Amino acid sequence: QVQLVESGGGLVQPGGSLRLSCATSESIFSFNRVAWYRQAPGEQRELVAEIGYFGLTNYVDAVKGRFTISRDNAKNTVYLQMNSLKPEDTAVYYCRADRGPNDYWGQGTQVTVSS
Repeated sequence: QVQLVESGGGLVQPGGSLRLSCATSESIFSFNRVAWYRQAPGEQRELVAEIGYFGLTNYVDAVKGRFTISRDNAKNTVYLQMNSLKPEDTAVYYCRADRGPNDYWGQGTQVTVSS
């Protein structure tokens, strides 16, 4: 059973930074891609950033230039560095890993951007 464990969320002021971590129970290279999604209250879950098997990355326009997705292969961990945070970044952030037709999700971590 694949397990994804997110950590690093919290309360931060506008303009601040957080780094989220997604630790996977299996090698990152066993997945086609690993991605970060977020879901704000009353909103649909949306893709934030993704990193593919070969390391290619993709971001939603709203976070380009502010967020960076990366991975540590030895630690089987994917990170989301979030800088210049805005109140509209407030959401529960989820890690997702895809393998063939299957997708796996973590439990989510809350990010709140507020003064």
